Amino acid sequence: MTQSTALKPHPVIVPPHPQWPVLSSDEKSAMKARIKTLLKQRNAVLVAHYYTSGDLQELAEETGGCVSDSLEMARFGTEQSAETLVVCGVRFMGETAKILNPEKQVLMPDLNATCSLDEGCPAEEFTRFCDQHPDHTVVVYANTSAKVKARADWVVTSGIALPIIKHLAERGEKIIWAPDKHLGRYVQKQTGADMLFWNGSCVVHEEFKSVALERIRRLHPDAAVLVHPESPEEVIAQADVVGSTTALIKAVTDMDNQTFIVATDGGIFHKMKQLAPGKKLIEAPTAGEGATCESCAHCPWMGMNALQNLEQVLLTGNNEIHIDPEIREQAVKSIQKMLDFSSSQKK
Repeated sequence: MTQSTALKPHPVIVPPHPQWPVLSSDEKSAMKARIKTLLKQRNAVLVAHYYTSGDLQELAEETGGCVSDSLEMARFGTEQSAETLVVCGVRFMGETAKILNPEKQVLMPDLNATCSLDEGCPAEEFTRFCDQHPDHTVVVYANTSAKVKARADWVVTSGIALPIIKHLAERGEKIIWAPDKHLGRYVQKQTGADMLFWNGSCVVHEEFKSVALERIRRLHPDAAVLVHPESPEEVIAQADVVGSTTALIKAVTDMDNQTFIVATDGGIFHKMKQLAPGKKLIEAPTAGEGATCESCAHCPWMGMNALQNLEQVLLTGNNEIHIDPEIREQAVKSIQKMLDFSSSQKK
């Protein structure tokens, strides 16, 4: 049974896409070499999300770091002996790293690199919402602040949301889900869980347009459509594969199709091209002008990560993530539940 909420969406101010100076090949190589030296000097490891630039993803891999989705980013940090974690992504990823690794220094290129889902779910308002429904289990998406995670019973990522909600539904639990309504409705449809939704959405995935997608599919009838579940229901309905960033990358490498229409942040194309260089990748449209439009699907907050500010944060040690100990003590419980559940699924 689905329960909806009449909550109005919380307003979110979306920043313009950052414009970084174009580096020559020699300048880029020199900067990357300096960053590698600084990482060694700080005993630091670099963790980058699939949505960051190709330069940052390559640098993370070249230095023994990690390029992954938010679930694997969380796992990776706990397995490292490095004294410092440098998180290239958005703020909730840095906060999660600090929650799980309180003894480590956690740095980010830009602490203003947040997320529309995080911004759209203020902790105080969310707490009041939860308090109105004390008989519900509170499940929040990883794209939330430390304070929101501290109020939750469970944290999930898109890669593990389905099995966790299925597990809770089988136990007869009623669920508050926050903040992404599209992902929540997809999960509810797949599991039949009794869910009450917070009214949030991702500004990137919200823009994918179903009518324009239908037109592109007609132009490329042999293409497989890959969709992240933060997308609107009408877009998800057209998908051949719905899944997390890791699942979509796996689909490109495993499926026989030679052409793919991809509805998620364009940063994912770097890894897809790296793993499947012979396949054609088409960005799903974020505008309704028709099948030939080019998507601008890229998170402006992810775009705040670049080689330039990564070097500066390693030089200065600025932009360190700090979490109030009482908040951390509560938030780590909901995150650890997810990690423990994930580990049990692999056995």
